[in-house]
Amino acid sequence: MTTVDTQKPVEAPNQNSSLSQWLIYMQQIHVSAIDMGLSRVIPVAEHLNLLQSAKDNAYVFMVAGTNGKGSTTAVIAEICQQAGYKTALYQSPHLVDFNERVRINGQAVGDDKLVQAFYQIEQARIACELTLSFFEMTTLAAMLIFAEADCDVWVLEVGLGGRLDVVNIIDADMCVITNIAIDHVDWLGDTREQIGYEKAGILRQDSTLIYGEADMPNSVRQKITELNVTCYQTGQDFIYCDSSDDLGDISSLDWQYSGAALTLQLPKPSLSLVNTSNAISAVLASPLNIAEKHIISAMQQVKLMGRFDARQLADRQWLFDVAHNEQGMAFLLPQFEQFWQAYLTKHPTAKLYIIFSMLADKPIDAVVSQLISLPIKRWVVAAIDHSRAASLDELMDILAKHIQVDDIVTTPNLTVAARQAIAQSQENDMILVCGSFHTIGEVLTGLSISTF
Repeated sequence: MTTVDTQKPVEAPNQNSSLSQWLIYMQQIHVSAIDMGLSRVIPVAEHLNLLQSAKDNAYVFMVAGTNGKGSTTAVIAEICQQAGYKTALYQSPHLVDFNERVRINGQAVGDDKLVQAFYQIEQARIACELTLSFFEMTTLAAMLIFAEADCDVWVLEVGLGGRLDVVNIIDADMCVITNIAIDHVDWLGDTREQIGYEKAGILRQDSTLIYGEADMPNSVRQKITELNVTCYQTGQDFIYCDSSDDLGDISSLDWQYSGAALTLQLPKPSLSLVNTSNAISAVLASPLNIAEKHIISAMQQVKLMGRFDARQLADRQWLFDVAHNEQGMAFLLPQFEQFWQAYLTKHPTAKLYIIFSMLADKPIDAVVSQLISLPIKRWVVAAIDHSRAASLDELMDILAKHIQVDDIVTTPNLTVAARQAIAQSQENDMILVCGSFHTIGEVLTGLSISTF
């Protein structure tokens, strides 16, 4: 257990401080950015009565997994909101504005509410004589805001793993594990069995699990048996089918969801059908009053910045996606290729450009190996402004193994990369931006885009 370091005090903001002052402060008060474990967090949460509040007053969905957590939580929240429930949504990381992480009924919480919550968390952690990481502070603040707003439904995205993630201080009523792939090996292990064990840590005795892929590690299966968990698995208990062959406007097409008791013909959302079907399964397996009309409305409304996020900007077609590992690319590429072919039917001379950057601890070579299947005319590359970023030299060393250096444009940062991509391309060309949450966020900031 890490206690407060009284040797090097950091001056705390107060209730009148700005959100940015609090965010900077919270990055300074703990020894490391990632410090997994619940021993420091639980006393602070208990001091604020957060655990009891969630248990008594809200129905809690919790979503873990290697990829697709953001899309899954967004769809669950939208369906619940359409059904009339006051719905809280917690996601991370944000792309542009911190407030994106904490939403009630689809609206980002304002600076003032966040500042007041941070102040209360700060007083509680001092009273408990503990330090908390940035993510722990911000997660507790989100839970406090949800509790004080008396939300009916909480939809919580796990940050890292599951068993030792701060979100897991709450006992979820409905658990979702989207998928399990090799990622974050320094914290979760380097096999699917080890990673599955960590993610299955969100399960509780007699709880319900939606499992979103066909291949289940034994570590997850064992935890299901041990805790008498009711499990609904994709391909066995529910399936989905893309029921249209049309390559027109993708958002207008239909798809079909089928569970044990019903089949739904639905408008196609802007998000992955895999993740959407997991989300539908979760709400249907819950005791909430969810009707077909609520699901249909949600399909028409749901969106998530940076997840297959198509926009028209500067007379170009842009596509932003946060895919940053092999499995994320496996989700993105088939959907993108369909989108690209549909775009070419309207703009047959269009060329494809990419703005690309990744963090150093991600599988850069494997991701590039997948991306080169696309007919990319020019790569625009810069290092992310982050301590974990791959340097420009590192990125170039890997790219040079796969593509001609003449096809790469390097820039000093991703804001410049956005401008350079526009300068390199022509009207009606397409620009794909991917590789990291940070890549998307910095490019959107460079384009002066803060929200939908």
